[in-house]
Amino acid sequence: MDNSIETISLAAVAQLVWPLCRISGFLATMFAVSGNSFPTMARALMCLAITVCMLPSIPNLAPDANPFTTIGILITIKESLIGVALGLTTVFISQAFIIAGQAVAMQTGLGFASLVDPVSGTNSPVVGQFFTVLCTLVFFGLDGHLIFFRLLLESFTTLPIGEFLPLHGLQEIIYFSGSMFKAGLAMAISAICTMLVVNFTLGVMTKAAPQLNVFSLGFAITMIIGLVVLYLSLNAFMSNFTHNFNDVFNAACSLIGTSCDGIL
Repeated sequence: MDNSIETISLAAVAQLVWPLCRISGFLATMFAVSGNSFPTMARALMCLAITVCMLPSIPNLAPDANPFTTIGILITIKESLIGVALGLTTVFISQAFIIAGQAVAMQTGLGFASLVDPVSGTNSPVVGQFFTVLCTLVFFGLDGHLIFFRLLLESFTTLPIGEFLPLHGLQEIIYFSGSMFKAGLAMAISAICTMLVVNFTLGVMTKAAPQLNVFSLGFAITMIIGLVVLYLSLNAFMSNFTHNFNDVFNAACSLIGTSCDGIL
């Protein structure tokens, strides 16, 4: 009788602990939730609350599941890694815009204005932080967090507790992380080309009129043109965000072993 009660209690603990590990790993690395700007205690309570809400929809474990054996510890590590990998995919939503913002800031002289990033705790250009805040607002405005929570719940069906990530999904994420640099460069190429023309023009002015103080004059001109280019680039922000979000969502679907065709 005692052994049966102990088995039932261990299975009940595993039923809560292993989904909690996956959900905790997801929220620990999720875009707009991870980082120093979000209180750790609030994140821990949110992990527990989401786990309790998802438990009725999560497939049941084997009756002999024991989280305190060697296999149980390995399953715990696997579940945490799955959550971390799935959460890291959401970070790619803003990375292309941050790279583009930093490239624009460095080319236009706006990189001198920097603040401490509350997420990473390091100094970064204001333009990059502007795109980070803008991406965060649009992400929550389009219910992006609910979309990825549904995908996290679906991962318990496509990747039952005890199974690991498919190899092709990991390869897709590695390839996709490299493509973020290409996307950021593509969004910043207009500003880079514009500033190249401006700097070339200032160089011609220096040769034509050496008595002009082109250094002080050119600095003001590049900043003004940089702000104008930044304003004009905002017109294509939503289309770029939608395209980037769909790519991230498709990569996350491939990571958990399912197929998707965008959602926005």
